[in-house]
Amino acid sequence: MNKKMAMVLMLVGVYFLSGPHATAQTATGEKAATSQSDQVVSDQDIQLLRRDIRSEKKQIIAANLSLTATEATKFWPVYDQYQAEYKRIGDAKVALIKEYAQSWGTITDEQALIYLRRSQDIDASVIQLRNKYAPLVSQVLPGKKTATFFQLVRRIEMLLDVQLASQLPLMQSQDQ
Repeated sequence: MNKKMAMVLMLVGVYFLSGPHATAQTATGEKAATSQSDQVVSDQDIQLLRRDIRSEKKQIIAANLSLTATEATKFWPVYDQYQAEYKRIGDAKVALIKEYAQSWGTITDEQALIYLRRSQDIDASVIQLRNKYAPLVSQVLPGKKTATFFQLVRRIEMLLDVQLASQLPLMQSQDQ
C-alpha cells in the first residue's frame, strides 16, 4: 500500500478509536477501510464517521458528567455551540491531513514548514476555543462540573491526537 493511501486510511482509523466500528485488520495490525469500489474513503464517509465520533463523545460526556435536570437544560445547548465551533477546527485538521497525504513524497522544505505552521495554528485554535467556552460553561455549571467537562473533552481529544500522531509518518521519512 502506498503512503498516500495509508495516510488517508489512517485518518479514517482515527475516527474508529472512540468506539466499536467495523474495521479490517491487515497483517501488520494496521486499520484499513474499504468502500464498495475499493477506492480511497470518500469525504462523505469521513463526514459520517466524524458525526459518529461527535455522538459518542457526547455520550461519554453525558455518562461521566453528573448533571441535574436544570443543569442539563442549560448545559447541552452551550455544549452544542462548542461542538459546532470545534467541528470547524476539525474540518481544518482533516483538510491538512488530506493535503499532506496528497503531497506525500514530493513535499519541499518550504511546504513542510507551512504544514507545521498550519498544524500549530489548529492547536492554537483549540486552546482559544476552550478559553472562549470556559466562562460560558461556568455560567451554567458549578466550578467542579465545569472543570470535569473540560477534563473529559481534553482526554477524548488527547486520545484521538495520540492515535493520529502514531499513524502519521514523520515528514523526513518521505526521503527514505
